[in-house]
Amino acid sequence: MLCVTVLAAYAWLIYADSLWRKEIFGIIRDWFALLLVLAAYREMGWFAPHTHSFVLERRWVVLDRLVLRNWHAHDAIESLGPVLPAILEISYSLVYALAPFALAMLYVYGARKRSERFLLVFVLGTLLSYAQFPFWPSEPPRAVFPGEDAPSIYTVFRQFNWFVLSGYGIHTSVFPSAHVSGAFASAFGMMRALPGKTCVGRFLLVMAVLIAVATVYGRYHYIVDGLAGIAVSLVALGLALMVESASPD
Repeated sequence: MLCVTVLAAYAWLIYADSLWRKEIFGIIRDWFALLLVLAAYREMGWFAPHTHSFVLERRWVVLDRLVLRNWHAHDAIESLGPVLPAILEISYSLVYALAPFALAMLYVYGARKRSERFLLVFVLGTLLSYAQFPFWPSEPPRAVFPGEDAPSIYTVFRQFNWFVLSGYGIHTSVFPSAHVSGAFASAFGMMRALPGKTCVGRFLLVMAVLIAVATVYGRYHYIVDGLAGIAVSLVALGLALMVESASPD
């Protein structure tokens, strides 16, 4: 019922914007799109299987073991003590703020009319990941392989992330990583919408890289999830460019 209400409200905003051409309707519509993405994530629980076979997880974890153990990535991250683990956990928690931050920066720089360019890439990058969840039923490594290659440095930021996931996580799939695809899509979308302010796009890109590393180090995702998430964001960027080139300016 909530989703139907949200969709109906968004449809009304589109109609009101086309009818009265008031800027306020466009502004509300911009921010409402982010709410739609959040609602879509929550409804992915509809497709969660009753049980997981863990076939995919047992294949995916092989690469994780190679990188984290044999290539000593886990030890390298913790070589400076809690500094880098804390940065990674903070970055992981901030993934939910990247899109609102990017949209706000468009307003700050007086480029609200370019918000559709940003939102097209971001929404595509996120929803394309959600759309694949039912086809790759899987659980995160922290659940399937508890304690294996887990961070040995437990920070308050990791505790916060576990709290959020325990209350709002879904059990449909972890492939591709929507955290990673959404983060990179935010960066790519901002680079498209605000090419004159490269510092903003670069900042978001750095955050996306940190988030991708954090998902693996924190055992929230497998490496293949993150790589697939990056690929999805690139597909979203390509589709957005095709739509923009086909649309009259």
